[in-house]
Amino acid sequence: MSHTPPTAPARASGQTAVVLVLGLAAMVVSMMQTLVVPILGIIQRDLDVTTANVSWVTTATLLSAAVFTPLLGRFGDQHGKKPTLVGVLLVMIAGSVLAATTSSLTWLIVGRVLQGAATAIFPLALSVLREEVRPERLHGAMALVSGTLAFGSGLALVGAGLLTQGDDPDYHRVFWLAVVLAVVALIGVLAVVPASRTKTGGRTDWLGALTLAALLVLLLLPVSQGHEWGWTSGRTLGSFAGAVVMAGVWAVTERRVREPMVDMRMFTHRPVLFTNLAGLLLGFAMFAQFIGVSYLVQMPEALAGYGFGASVLAASVVYLLPTTLVSLLGAQLGGVLVRRIGARHTLAVGAAFGVLGFAWLTLAHGTTASVIGAGMVVGVAISFGYAAMPALIVASVPAHQTGIANGINSISRSVGSAIASAMITTLLASKTIELPAGMPALPQESQFTLSFALAGAAFVLVAAVALLGLRAARTPRTTGPTKVAESGTPERARV
Repeated sequence: MSHTPPTAPARASGQTAVVLVLGLAAMVVSMMQTLVVPILGIIQRDLDVTTANVSWVTTATLLSAAVFTPLLGRFGDQHGKKPTLVGVLLVMIAGSVLAATTSSLTWLIVGRVLQGAATAIFPLALSVLREEVRPERLHGAMALVSGTLAFGSGLALVGAGLLTQGDDPDYHRVFWLAVVLAVVALIGVLAVVPASRTKTGGRTDWLGALTLAALLVLLLLPVSQGHEWGWTSGRTLGSFAGAVVMAGVWAVTERRVREPMVDMRMFTHRPVLFTNLAGLLLGFAMFAQFIGVSYLVQMPEALAGYGFGASVLAASVVYLLPTTLVSLLGAQLGGVLVRRIGARHTLAVGAAFGVLGFAWLTLAHGTTASVIGAGMVVGVAISFGYAAMPALIVASVPAHQTGIANGINSISRSVGSAIASAMITTLLASKTIELPAGMPALPQESQFTLSFALAGAAFVLVAAVALLGLRAARTPRTTGPTKVAESGTPERARV
């Protein structure tokens, strides 16, 4: 019996299923970052630990993500995306189950370290898309998967708020939610995602991975803990100095090994360099909007003279969820814009929306309508940025470097988010309102205004990066699936 090739509609249907499953997996990634934010107070109370100690529940995931993302992104390029995706999801499920069943801070932090590995799913997902999706659909597919990142962040906040309502909230339920979603994503990957057609093979650069991990830990640890340690303390300054030293050690290491984990030329390649800078700035602005609005709307107006006295759940559902929904919808328009006007101009358009949204928040954050409306404008900016950056990366690196290149871009966004969290927390604590003794300190309204202005300035810099920094870069509008040369070596994707 002759074999009948699949029809075009069947292939399109299969590609759609792959995109949807990878979008779900990427959504799970972003949920791990914000899932614990609404429940830190509950964890602190239930486990009877200090604020400094409970902060490690978020710091552990950040550091873990920084270490695992480039390593696993490169591992997927070498040994296959699907098995790497499956392995990462299994590790994440194990961490989520551990977090959901323990009442020990130490084991909870271990669980969060395992959950941090999930961040590697996003660059792996983009590598799969580049290999499996037709050229005319690639940018839309990447935009959809990227858009689920912002949606997942909002969904995590809403889910955590709903699951911890009542007089006796239990934070364990939130981690069981993570288990369920991760299991669903794992089943989808096993059933739908095809095995990799191209693998570069080669040795894993363990020395490069270890030196990069040390560099990122020494950089992100003081950024995330500087508020607790003190920005001029020996631990903070020593960690930053160690990061500088390790940057040199890592660069020397990668130049000397035969098969480096990261091709150092990637960092001097103009499109990649400036796209990573845009990622850092976008991560800063996005998290500034999230944490700034979340704190602002929870301020008690009777005491502070501003704010809306919203609960954690109301802050998530009423004020932040519209932003995430707009981001998910806007990602589709972003994909269309990337095809029609190019990724660089889409990034610039998104930056313009970001400047507008934060200018609105800076000048008029006294009404619910203004905060929600401005947040939705920022959501458009985020979605356009998320649609443009993967397209810029994919168009600028060979197919066999897609995973590691997007992994580094993911880290740049994480670094930006960590800087935003540290900076805004410090700003809000630096000027407080005088209240009667025994009452918790509340930040002055001017500190929120300054925070939103800084986020708007970050989007101004994103516009400069898009219009000036990337101007000389050739950013093709379409990038096809990976081709394999007769020698078996992956060729640069067709443009």
